[in-house]
Amino acid sequence: MRRNKYGALLIAIQMAVTLAFIANSFALIEQRLAWSARPTGLDEDNIFVIRSSNLGQHADVAARVDADLQGLRSLDGVVDAYVTNDYPFQGGGWSESVNLTADQKIANAETAHYFGDDHALNTLGVKLIAGRGFTPDEVALRKDGDPPTTHVYIITKALADKLFPAGDALGKSLYIEDSARASQVIGIVERLQGPYFAATGPFSTFADHSVLTPDRPISEFPRFMVRTQPKRLADVMKRAEQLLLNADADRIVKTQSMAQLRIDAYRGNHGLVVLLVSVCVALLVVTAFGIIGLTSYWVTVRRQQIGIRRALGATRLNIVRYFQTENLMIAAAGSASGVALAIVLNVWMVSSFEMVPMQDSRALAGALLLVLLGQLAVFWPARRAASIPPALATRGG
Repeated sequence: MRRNKYGALLIAIQMAVTLAFIANSFALIEQRLAWSARPTGLDEDNIFVIRSSNLGQHADVAARVDADLQGLRSLDGVVDAYVTNDYPFQGGGWSESVNLTADQKIANAETAHYFGDDHALNTLGVKLIAGRGFTPDEVALRKDGDPPTTHVYIITKALADKLFPAGDALGKSLYIEDSARASQVIGIVERLQGPYFAATGPFSTFADHSVLTPDRPISEFPRFMVRTQPKRLADVMKRAEQLLLNADADRIVKTQSMAQLRIDAYRGNHGLVVLLVSVCVALLVVTAFGIIGLTSYWVTVRRQQIGIRRALGATRLNIVRYFQTENLMIAAAGSASGVALAIVLNVWMVSSFEMVPMQDSRALAGALLLVLLGQLAVFWPARRAASIPPALATRGG
C-alpha cells in the first residue's frame, strides 16, 4: 500500500464520504418513517372528510349546515358525523397559544384548535381517558370572525402533560385565543393529532397538542367528518356525496378517506425515503466496485510477488487473508474518518435544517456495514489471486 498509496487513499476517502452520507440518511429515513407512521388517535379506517363549497352567498347558512348534518347522520352505515374547522392531515389550520393565567406574555404551550360538538368524540373514535364529552347545550354556533363564547375544553393527554406534569389537568382552567376568560378542562383524550403533518418546523413541536371546543362552525365552506360502520366506508362516501349534491346541486363536494389523506400527506416523505435509499444503494455499489477494481489492479501488478509467496509455502487461504487484511486496514481508516465526518455533518444539518440529531450508534452501524462490504468486495479478486499457480505467476513477472 505504501507503493500504491494514492489508490488506497482514494478508496478510504470514498468510504468516509459514503459512511457520512449513509449514516445521516439512515437517521433522516428513520425520522420520516416514524413521523409518517404516527397514530392520529382516530378510527382512521372508517372515517372520511367531506368538503363542501357553496357557490354564492346564502342567508340560511346555519340551517343548511344543520340539514346537511342531519342528512349525513341518517344515512345507512353512518355511525356519526359533525362539522369542524380543521382535521388531521389537512396540512394547516388553527393554532393557538395556551396560558394558565390571564394576560401572560409567554405562553405555556402551543396547540392545534379544533371545533366540535356533542357528536365529535363519537365521530372521531378517540379514546376519552378522563372527564366527559360536550353536551348539546354547551355547543355554540360560530361564524368566521366571531369571538369565542365557549367555556369548556377537551384536550389531549400530550397537552395535559405539558401544562400539568402532576397529572391533575382535569377541572383546571386555561386561556386560549388571547381570551381573558378562563375555560375549564372537562375531558382528556388519549390522542388527537393536529392538522399539521410536516416533520420539521415550529408546528412539529406540538404535533399531538390539540384542543376541542364546543363550536359549530357556520360557513359557506363546511367540512364534515363522517364515521362509518366497519367495511362500509367506500359505499357511504359515494352516497354521502350524492346526498349533499341532491340537497344543492350548485356546490362543489369532495370526499376523501382518512387513509387517502394520510397517503397524500406523507407522499413527499415517502418519496424522500425512496430517493435516499436509492442514493445509498448506489453509493455502496460504487464503493464496492471501487474496492474490487483496486484489488484486481493490485493482483495484476503483484503476480510475481504472489507467485514467490506461493512457492515459499503460502497457501491459498494465506493469500486471501493477505488481501482481506489490506482491505480491512483501508476500511478501518475510512470508517474512522467517516464516523467523525458523519457527526460533524449531522451537527451542521441539525443547526441548519432542523434535522433530528443522529444517534452515534447509526454511524457505528454504518462503519460496520462498510467494513463488511469491503471484506465481501475484496473476496472475489483475492480468491482469483490465490488461484494463480506459483510457476505461472513467477513467469508472469
